[in-house]
Amino acid sequence: MSEAQEQVFTTDVNASVPHCFATITNFEAYPSWFSAVEQTEVIARHRGGLAKRVVFHVDMVVKTVRYVLEYEYEKPKRLWWKAVAGDVQRIEGSYCFEPLGPARTRATCRQSVAFGFWIPGPIRGAVERRALKQSVLEFKAAAERAGKAGRTRRRGSEAAP
Repeated sequence: MSEAQEQVFTTDVNASVPHCFATITNFEAYPSWFSAVEQTEVIARHRGGLAKRVVFHVDMVVKTVRYVLEYEYEKPKRLWWKAVAGDVQRIEGSYCFEPLGPARTRATCRQSVAFGFWIPGPIRGAVERRALKQSVLEFKAAAERAGKAGRTRRRGSEAAP
């Protein structure tokens, strides 16, 4: 068995906290910007409409892994998740969004994964760090596109009579 080690990655995003939160909670869009995610499906929602349980199909290079994550939220500043079913032994993680200005956010992702099979520690740690960093940077790019589109729409509507 593999033990879970927490990985953390923080980056500054040129988008507001609400744009970051909207991007990270739009699970249906993940396959369009998250390179490792092949498919997602929201299978349960909280009363307010945010996803509660999401099925992920993730390309792990050697094979596609399927798992279900369950989400909780402190809208719009934080979300956290845990695996409740699937091909991995355990996944737990969170995103926290800290405002740095009206259109700038510090995003911190923490995640620990136990695959359920042994992987040498140094290799596992390097792979997990690289995968987490890549996923956060891909999120950053998607949130910045959404934030830029939102700012462009607002400017256009303010200029309209």
